[in-house]
Amino acid sequence: MADISAKLVKELREKTGAGMMDCKKALVENDGDIETSIEWLRKKGLASAGNKGGRVASEGIVGSYIHTGGRVGVLVEVNCETILSPAAKISKLWCEILRCKLQLAQMWNT
Repeated sequence: MADISAKLVKELREKTGAGMMDCKKALVENDGDIETSIEWLRKKGLASAGNKGGRVASEGIVGSYIHTGGRVGVLVEVNCETILSPAAKISKLWCEILRCKLQLAQMWNT
């Protein structure tokens, strides 16, 4: 088994965005090989994503915006699995999506 340093774990985290313990486990399982560990994490992620497919995202917010003149409007719904998701983060995400959708709608309207 290879000696897994914090630097190696950090490098894998930067490349994959996976959690620290997942990166360390991947490196231990793959004897410290970064490329093999990336593939291992990818396979693990695909397997865990399949388990989440049946979950219901029943909490969230719906909002609309009608631009001045009433020619362009946007309706956005953002859902999450639990009410434990911070409302401020959901609201910020909703506002960003709304802003992007509005910009696209204005482009299509011209």
